[in-house]
Amino acid sequence: MRRTRATRHTQTPQEHHVSSTFAFTVHPRARLGEDLARVWSPLGRVPDPVYDAALRRLPLRPVAMAGIHIGGAPVGHVVLVPFGARHLLTSPGEGRARVHRAVDKARALGCDVVGLGALTATVTAGGVSLRSRTDIGVTNGNAFTAAIVDDQARQLLRDAVGHASDPHVAVVGATGSVGAAVTRLLARDRAVARLTLVARSAGRLDALAADVGRQVPTSTATTMDAVATADLVILLTASADALLGPQHLAPGAVVLDATQPRNTSPSLVDERPDVIVVDGGVVDIPSLRLVGGDIGLPDGRSYACFAETALLALSGHRGHFSIGVPTLELVDATRGMAADLAHLGFRAAEPTSFGRPVPVRRATTTLAVAS
Repeated sequence: MRRTRATRHTQTPQEHHVSSTFAFTVHPRARLGEDLARVWSPLGRVPDPVYDAALRRLPLRPVAMAGIHIGGAPVGHVVLVPFGARHLLTSPGEGRARVHRAVDKARALGCDVVGLGALTATVTAGGVSLRSRTDIGVTNGNAFTAAIVDDQARQLLRDAVGHASDPHVAVVGATGSVGAAVTRLLARDRAVARLTLVARSAGRLDALAADVGRQVPTSTATTMDAVATADLVILLTASADALLGPQHLAPGAVVLDATQPRNTSPSLVDERPDVIVVDGGVVDIPSLRLVGGDIGLPDGRSYACFAETALLALSGHRGHFSIGVPTLELVDATRGMAADLAHLGFRAAEPTSFGRPVPVRRATTTLAVAS
């Protein structure tokens, strides 16, 4: 892997030649009609069961659903993979084939690098199935996602969990690509007093815990019940369903949900008003605009995996970047690129909960969601 480091400057993409363009792959999440309406609003009128059958059975082609502009300049495309979240999880072979066709589409659009959004990364094993491609660079976006989630976690530990003298953090999905990197970051810098790692594979869990346990006291579990004493719960799982319920959480707990599709439901906050759910992995890029469609975030904000792909293109990177589980060196490299392009943003966005602003009050156990 090779990266060309951008020099620090104050120009926008419009003021200098953008040497790379990028594509970012997305897919409909749990509510198929709602997400397909982001491509064309009348599509929202079709019932989800109709879409479920059509997406599963028809050989639909990927669609360039939006143009990407940063700093007023066109820099890439959002490419829709016509397969829903549950389709990708239950038919990963077909899902992988559709993602490969979306990468073909990105190359046909003239893109130099493609980022794998949400479960398009999962079904390609974090981009491993695309590693042999030499015509386009691939990244799963997980290095910068880990960096942003780590930044958000530390802010929440300072401002929302300030009452805890020995903060206990649970990482759910700890053995995944982002989960393992976030776990290692928190342990490397001893940012927490205790770690609880939750995942389905006991073998991989034990190996990770043995590694980070030399730096921070660490326990493991394969069920969600283990987060019941955590001050901060970080969700980094790959599922189409809400996995975290009100019964799982300690009084005054904070949840950082960096999953897409989300593994929390807005009803969680209603049932547990003492708990706050913070949207994880959201990045501030003030001049970002999508033309022709959207990905469920307002102008000026993106998911961290999207932002990683933009960083690579704007930095003139060539070739693959984050494939499989990102190393901490790659995480640090994305932070370096973000620092070089800090005039464009590329920092963790101000906290929101289900898209609504969250005022963080230092050393309090509860947070109020702004109306």
